[in-house]
Amino acid sequence: MATAVLSRQTLWSCPNCNLRDRTNESRPHSRMHACAGLKGMLAPMVEDGVRCKVEAVERGDYVGDEKGLRFDGEGRAIMAVRTVRDDGIDCAVFPATATGSWKEFR
Repeated sequence: MATAVLSRQTLWSCPNCNLRDRTNESRPHSRMHACAGLKGMLAPMVEDGVRCKVEAVERGDYVGDEKGLRFDGEGRAIMAVRTVRDDGIDCAVFPATATGSWKEFR
């Protein structure tokens, strides 16, 4: 008796650069990449043929000495990458990390 193995091939593309990719995963997933069109920011790829806009959202407040900030190739702090489609918006958010020391709480 033979068992069929089901796999779904997904073609991915980026609206900001010429990168294309293919995955063979049957479960829901996404594909991220360092986008040359967004100056090196980590951005999602979209399924090939989907009309959308992928844009970096610059941080609008003061940049202090927080840890874990993401900067693009021009040194601007980026707080999210937003994917805008006709049916909604998705965001990949890059939060800063709060730090402290035990001495500060005494």
